[in-house]
Amino acid sequence: MSPGEWLALSMFLSFMVLVFTGFPVAWILGGLAVFYTALAIVLEADLRIATGVDWNYTSLTIDRVWNVMENWVMVALPMFVFMGLLLDRSGIARALLVSTARLLGPVRGGLAITVTIIGILLAATTGIIGASVVLLSLLGLPVMLENHYDKKLAAGTVCAVGTLGILIPPSIMLVLMADRMAMSVGDLFMGALLPGAMLGGMYILYILLVGLLQPDRAPASRGAPIDLAAVWDLIKAIVPAAFLILAVLGSIFFGLATPTEAAGVGAAGALLLAWLNRALNLKMFNEVLQETTRTTAFIFAVLLGATAFSLVLRGLGGDELIERALLGLPFEGNGIILCILFATFLLGFFLDWIELTLIILPMVSPVVAGLGFDPVWFTVLFAVCLQTSFLTPPVGFAIFYLRGVAPDGIDVATIYRGVVPFIIIQLLGLAIIFNWQGLVTWLPSLAYQ
Repeated sequence: MSPGEWLALSMFLSFMVLVFTGFPVAWILGGLAVFYTALAIVLEADLRIATGVDWNYTSLTIDRVWNVMENWVMVALPMFVFMGLLLDRSGIARALLVSTARLLGPVRGGLAITVTIIGILLAATTGIIGASVVLLSLLGLPVMLENHYDKKLAAGTVCAVGTLGILIPPSIMLVLMADRMAMSVGDLFMGALLPGAMLGGMYILYILLVGLLQPDRAPASRGAPIDLAAVWDLIKAIVPAAFLILAVLGSIFFGLATPTEAAGVGAAGALLLAWLNRALNLKMFNEVLQETTRTTAFIFAVLLGATAFSLVLRGLGGDELIERALLGLPFEGNGIILCILFATFLLGFFLDWIELTLIILPMVSPVVAGLGFDPVWFTVLFAVCLQTSFLTPPVGFAIFYLRGVAPDGIDVATIYRGVVPFIIIQLLGLAIIFNWQGLVTWLPSLAYQ
């Protein structure tokens, strides 16, 4: 390896170590970019070791960040965050849970299935993992425990279903991925829709099997009798969420609006629904605006640091190093893809999805493109793989979101054991998508007919 490539390898390993210090990731990324630029200059000046990186090269970060800020696709990010937070506080999810639980409660595992259905609807309207997991924890977990559900099953269901928001559109992760991969957000949204729905269906099938084979873990609940009033309450609860899903995703899929325009439609629709639900007031609106600002600022701070980090890593020869390492593996194209996914799965134990999206994905995408694979298919595979990072210790954010609001008796060990079957289900879903490419490419192909 060249001296620059040794520096690139050292830079990446330093990032892996510094992540565990608890220091903000944005500053770690930016700080490493500055440090390794200075180190490269010192090596070239004192030891005459050419690295190809100096301050003039690293200053290109400004142009790259400016290009990102001028990208209209990124405007969708804060609006989708705003939409999700507003719905979180509007009471729509609570009404859905109560109405659906009344109908499905008498079924073995019915309450867990109810939480799964509500989680899928939340994923299709919010796309925010923290909001979904916390809301499902507060609304669904106590009800399941009161009805003597197995603690591991209840906790695992809430965690796993909450992570669907990272995959089912509109997902802020997919927006970032589309920007990094220079692809259409609409194509990525359409490509991820069926895999996300498939995973939700697999969760429901697993819960039904548990209720059938181990009824003591997911017993039927007794509640009010099912009548026309219960059905009408469910219809009234579903219509607002369905309206928002149709307004956002329908306008994209039918070519009526770009993803950025659809995000504006979704934000306006969420405001309207909150007002109709009599949940909109100045205090709540102010809280949503502040939280949207904080979340967006966090994402863009990491984006700034990752841009500088990736630029310096590329200048030192990191791209060529990774490309040679992947192409040098004793496998054909499919084997290389599997190696990338396996490495991503392992990195997900330690790194957040934002770092993996902004750093790892752009580094491996040229290799994938060179092998002739469909970029939408690979990106969805990568997204499903990243979804598991929310459930795997020690940096499983869904686990810590749940632990922060879980009732007594639900400790971290219980949650860890509860998510294991759902991690296996996600890996099985990943295998299905890998072997059935049409599951991803079918919907995007319809847009060009």
